[in-house]
Amino acid sequence: MPDLSTTWLGLELRNPIVASASPLSEDLADIERLAAAGVGAIVMHSLFEEQINYEAHDIDHFLQHGGESYAEALSYFPDISDYQVGPDDYLEHIAEAKRRVDVPIIGSLNGVSPGGWIRYATKIEQAGADALELNIFFVPTDPEMDANAVERIYVDLVHSIREAISIPLSVKLCHFFSAIPNLAARISRAGAQGLTLFNRFYEPDFDLDSLEVVPTLALSSPHELRLRLWWTAILYGRIDADIAITGGVHSARDVLKSMMAGARVAMTASALLRHGIDHVTVMLRELREWMEEFEYESIRQMQGSMSHGAVPEPEAFERANYVRVLRTHSNTLRHR
Repeated sequence: MPDLSTTWLGLELRNPIVASASPLSEDLADIERLAAAGVGAIVMHSLFEEQINYEAHDIDHFLQHGGESYAEALSYFPDISDYQVGPDDYLEHIAEAKRRVDVPIIGSLNGVSPGGWIRYATKIEQAGADALELNIFFVPTDPEMDANAVERIYVDLVHSIREAISIPLSVKLCHFFSAIPNLAARISRAGAQGLTLFNRFYEPDFDLDSLEVVPTLALSSPHELRLRLWWTAILYGRIDADIAITGGVHSARDVLKSMMAGARVAMTASALLRHGIDHVTVMLRELREWMEEFEYESIRQMQGSMSHGAVPEPEAFERANYVRVLRTHSNTLRHR
């Protein structure tokens, strides 16, 4: 029987399939079902900075403060009064989840501005979370804000939260940065033990009937995994942080690719929302079957085996591969 165990953020996990932040973790019964299905860990749904500020009667100030830089982005969030779980309820939810299941529970904090909401990182730790995922959702719209200022927001937030907690910290990044390896290294030096690649921004749509900008939500698709594999393979071994892949993980083969690129865990939510929680058992079974067929004894054996530093032709991750793909595609079209 292949050994599926892995480590992530210093935590021992029975396998690399992690339930990422989603509505599934809002229900304690679903948390129990996820654990019974075999996930290695569960990331809780996010506690939003806006929820905390709203609870403290500061929401009006928050919406006005810094409005020039990202006011448009705030309109994409649902009405804060629609949230079913307030900050204190969220903390009790984590504590109860820890009482009910024996897999690591990862808190999730979503915010961007410095302020009192950061103290909830400490509260999440006190509630019993095994680690914290910081999900920074920031949309810079001010033409006067340069890339250095944006990156400094990320690094400063990580540093502030690292000083507040002792449990492991992972940062969920987006892929829109111009120098991802440099930022990843700075975030690691600021105190993050892990990086989660990548955040999926939910772009708004235009309603032509009401002439309004409306929020949209689309589940991920497997093709989104390629970008995550690419950057994980490039970063593996170059930064002092564990890497988690999230977005596009729908099957056992996606988990295998993630491991070979260099990830410690592969996070999934859309596949579970689409196929049901029992899809975890299918993925685990197919994972074992593939490893037995190809004679892999453990997950750890394959981690990083197809990373930038491990493959015979590392240019496959660089510009040379871009030129080769275009030439191959051009030749294919000519011979049709």
